[in-house]
Amino acid sequence: MRSSEFWDLVDEEFGRAHGRMLVHDLVLLELGNRTAEQAIEAGESLREVWFALCRSMDVPPERQWGKDEKERRRA
Repeated sequence: MRSSEFWDLVDEEFGRAHGRMLVHDLVLLELGNRTAEQAIEAGESLREVWFALCRSMDVPPERQWGKDEKERRRA
């Protein structure tokens, strides 16, 4: 997953402002008690960070790939 795809998914699911706040502030147990931002900076896969964020926020599986699901699954 490219960085632009990650941010598109964040914006699409949570809205730009709220999504940025979640990535910056929400501590995710699944990512070693780090925020998504900290995990990304530490080199975690954007794909893993995105799905950890989805699970934490109870995003239904059918929305986790966004509107362009088929295209994103190939990335």
